Amino acid sequence: MATRDVENGPVLGTPDDFSDRPERQGRFVVHVVIGVLVAIIAGGWGYVMWSATGNVGVTKQVIAFDATRPESAEITFEIAKPADRAAVCRLRATDANHVEVGSKEVKIPAGEGYTRLKESLDTSGQASSVHIQYCNLV
Repeated sequence: MATRDVENGPVLGTPDDFSDRPERQGRFVVHVVIGVLVAIIAGGWGYVMWSATGNVGVTKQVIAFDATRPESAEITFEIAKPADRAAVCRLRATDANHVEVGSKEVKIPAGEGYTRLKESLDTSGQASSVHIQYCNLV
């Protein structure tokens, strides 16, 4: 069994033993380029996610709903939107198992920015909840 002589240095050598190794110039530039690419990709992904969240120009809020009758449900809700734009909202009634039992699209014309509406939905069964599925500017 061969023994290693500690005084001669490391078995694999030191960095000075490898003269054919290229010098590491430009390492900072590589890191800056990678950082810029990551920032561009992250910014692009952030924009895609922000724009995919839907139409932020319409604010909607359910004030009250009445789901006591098996053949219909009522909802009172408020919409805030730009006054010069129309909007379309989809109302949805669901039963206790979260199955849709009724829906209705409501068109809100341009002219008023704030609107309070009361709508009735025909249902195919007993609703337990009524909510606004979406509101989009048109």
